[in-house]
Order: sequence, then C-alpha cells, then structure tokens
Amino acid sequence: MLKTRMDIGLAEPKLYRAMGTADNYLPTLDLEPMLQELIRTRVSQINGCGYCINSHTQAALELGETPQRLFALAAWWETPFFTQTERTVLKLVEEVAQIDKGGLSDETYERALVLLGEQRLAQVIFVTVTIGSWNRIAVAMHMVAGE
Repeated sequence: MLKTRMDIGLAEPKLYRAMGTADNYLPTLDLEPMLQELIRTRVSQINGCGYCINSHTQAALELGETPQRLFALAAWWETPFFTQTERTVLKLVEEVAQIDKGGLSDETYERALVLLGEQRLAQVIFVTVTIGSWNRIAVAMHMVAGE
C-alpha cells in the first residue's frame, strides 16, 4: 500500500490554485460534461491514476453514464458502445496523452478537426492536458481514491 505524501496544495498554494483555475474553467466549454468525463477517465487510465479514475467514473455515473460503457472504456475501439464523435475524441486523447508513442498523428488531427472544428478540438486538447497534469500530481503524491 502506498503511503500518501505531502499535501502539494499546501506546499505551493499559488500554483495549485492556478491548476484549479484551469480545471474550474472546463465546465464552461462547449464540450458535453459526459464527454469531458470520458476524456478524464480515459487519460487517467492511461496514466495509471487510481485517484482520478475513481473520481471521474463516479462523476460520469452521476451524469448518467452507464457502467457498461465505463467498463469498456479501456478498450473502446473493440466495442460498439461509443459514437463516432466519441471514438474520434478518444483516439485523439490517447495520442495526445501518449506523446512518447509519437503524439498526435496528422490523420487523427485532421479527422478531429473536420468533426469538431478548431474551438472544440482545442477544448478536447485542454481537457486532456489538464487531467494529465492532475494525474501526475495525484500519482506523485500517492493520493488514494476515496480520501
């Protein structure tokens, strides 16, 4: 069992509040709340952040997401449960989150741009990088789900 580390928000409150400001802005985006929770959950799965997986699957369930889709999210491409828009977004999110595997391909970028337009595409990227930053904080600090 991992031992929880320092409270990073107390150690560096101004930077932590800046992260919170970005996170608090996300609900004002044109992206549907359910799609945002799918993004947050999938990126958290990729980054191995149990704290954030727990938090965002609960939030998705509260918004009406089905357990079936949440269970299948880790292998979304192998299921019929996601719309074309969701599939495009999830592909983009995975490529952005996994920059060590080559990052966002031209093909995925172009497909997402046509489907989402520039503003919504930018919003998907910002949701992705914001949750990725929170994942890194939570994993580094050994934050435990349910605390």
